[in-house]
Amino acid sequence: MVSQTVELLKKELPLEQESVELSDDVVTGLVLVDIINGFCTVGAGNLAPVEPNQQISGMIEESAKLARVFCEKKWPIMAFLDSHRPEQHEHPYPSHCLAGSHESNLVPDLQWIEENEENVTIRRKDCYDGFIGSIERDGSNVFVDWVNTNKIKVLLVVGVCTDICVLDFVCSTLSAKNRGFLTPLEDVIVYSHGCATFDFPDHIARNIKDSITHPQELMHHVGLYMAKGRGAKIAREVSFGIHA
Repeated sequence: MVSQTVELLKKELPLEQESVELSDDVVTGLVLVDIINGFCTVGAGNLAPVEPNQQISGMIEESAKLARVFCEKKWPIMAFLDSHRPEQHEHPYPSHCLAGSHESNLVPDLQWIEENEENVTIRRKDCYDGFIGSIERDGSNVFVDWVNTNKIKVLLVVGVCTDICVLDFVCSTLSAKNRGFLTPLEDVIVYSHGCATFDFPDHIARNIKDSITHPQELMHHVGLYMAKGRGAKIAREVSFGIHA
């Protein structure tokens, strides 16, 4: 039933994706959204997958490949890591990714980026939206400063969840761009195979207070569709080229 619904949705809400080539003469930044154990590693926490998941595994693989290339080229990377205080709740979700816990750390395939990679900026956030989570007490914004300091023209976004933290971040970033807060930024690209969301079937959701059904493939498509509707480009593949 779900697969039929997904196919019907894709027909009613067609999503145009494109092939994107990133060149050395255009400053491009990579944003990794919440690719951490608490959302991606089997059995790692309340919001982690309970069994191996192909969409999540594929997202990790694609994101790690991109991170390797960006580090080889010394291109800027910002990684958002969900990290909450014990007393902080995100209704309707259960406690997750507590600060200092294994849950709030990068997945094993990406832990290397924290080791002597000078092009990498790590930002631990305590909310869905990395843009909002980058605001400091003095009103400054770590993400905005990162874009402006590095003169980033193109932003490539990957991570989880497609329809929650990725979408929220993309929407805020595009709004800030439109308001002129991100002066150098021209394009925001979401790489579809570099994103994933979770699967929460109806027979489980209906037995948990305030929970709602969350079919993975359906909500992944919706997240990408909404991001495109806000002005992001959606990439089905990403390659690297050199232009004079």
